[in-house]
Amino acid sequence: MKFHYRFNRTILASILFVLSFCFSKNVLAADDGKTLFMKNCASCHAIDKNLTGPALQGVEERWKGNRKNLTAWIKNTQAYMKATNDPYAIKVYNDYNKSAMNVFDGVLDDKQIGDILDYVKDWKPPVAANPNNPDVKNSESDSTLLYGILTLILAIVAFTLMQVNSNLKKLTDDKEGHLTPEPIAFWKNRTYIAFTIIILVIVGGYLTAKGAIGLGRNKDYAPTQPIFYSHKVHAGINQVNCLYCHGGAQDGKHANIPSVNVCMNCHMTINEYKGTAKLYTEEGEEVNGTAEIQKLYKYANYTPGEPWDASKATPIPWTKIHNLPDHVYFNHSQHIKAGKVQCQTCHGDITKMDEVKQFSDLSMGWCINCHRETKVQFKENGFYSIYEKYHDELKSGKIDSTKGITVEKIGGTECQKCHY
Repeated sequence: MKFHYRFNRTILASILFVLSFCFSKNVLAADDGKTLFMKNCASCHAIDKNLTGPALQGVEERWKGNRKNLTAWIKNTQAYMKATNDPYAIKVYNDYNKSAMNVFDGVLDDKQIGDILDYVKDWKPPVAANPNNPDVKNSESDSTLLYGILTLILAIVAFTLMQVNSNLKKLTDDKEGHLTPEPIAFWKNRTYIAFTIIILVIVGGYLTAKGAIGLGRNKDYAPTQPIFYSHKVHAGINQVNCLYCHGGAQDGKHANIPSVNVCMNCHMTINEYKGTAKLYTEEGEEVNGTAEIQKLYKYANYTPGEPWDASKATPIPWTKIHNLPDHVYFNHSQHIKAGKVQCQTCHGDITKMDEVKQFSDLSMGWCINCHRETKVQFKENGFYSIYEKYHDELKSGKIDSTKGITVEKIGGTECQKCHY
């Protein structure tokens, strides 16, 4: 019987190893290039299109294959330009409104930056979804289901081998004349019961932890709105300033959803869509822009060609996309006006979106990382004049002006700043 128990323990240990490998797949890949890119770069850069910063596809070719200089530029943009006076680096800096990158010196080492550059170099665009063929899937599909099926198959094989071993043991003992008890039923076997409990604890714990981490996070959330409003057309093609519609973002805590009056400032005269760019929903269905303008007129209680009484307008029931928990304090003007943060940093390239979605997960970790890495613009910013100590240390050289003052240094990671 000792052999029997040793065999069972070996099988059990093997299955637990396989399960731990499968469920730790994401942990093992935590420091790969893609993860580092999404954590440190994706708020300002995309691989295939310009955002706050340039598209990264082909970045090494643009730097003539000089990864050493590119790495130095990524670590500290200002220090690199000051030390080298590189004309290409200065051109990029000027082309993107002299917006300096976050300082990554001390945040990312050479190997991690190399991993990000390798990921960018090897990146392939995902296969576009075809609304007429639902069988076409994204090329970067999740492999979790495959791993789960393989794990289940291995578990079944292990149980089968254990049962075969038990039967062979009994046949051998019977042939040799040894008296052996009848095999214990599966549901009474302590080894099987213990194994089942361990598996349930591992799987249940993993799913519970994963679900708890994701509570309240709605990344890529894109609800259907009462009117199809294309930011791509308004903010992108027609270059309507974000603050024209969301004036509260500069002057108050909330960005504010524009009233019907704001919409009608333009659409009193624009009553049909004549744009060359076709409008599509996320599902790939073409949208009639003129019909959407008519929906606006219905809420505004407006008939083209007749005087409009704004007091008879009905508010448009827009569905809010970006929601923070009630115990979290966030002030738009503090970030936009004082912090000089670009809208795209949190909301993505809004000028390329027909239907707006939540670009960032807006988690606490995401915010804290930004506060730790984002350099505050002290120069010619009256809001920070009260920090005399830092101004004096910058002038005296005690603080490296190229690294500057991060949000963390002025209390940006203190609990009471955001929670009250």
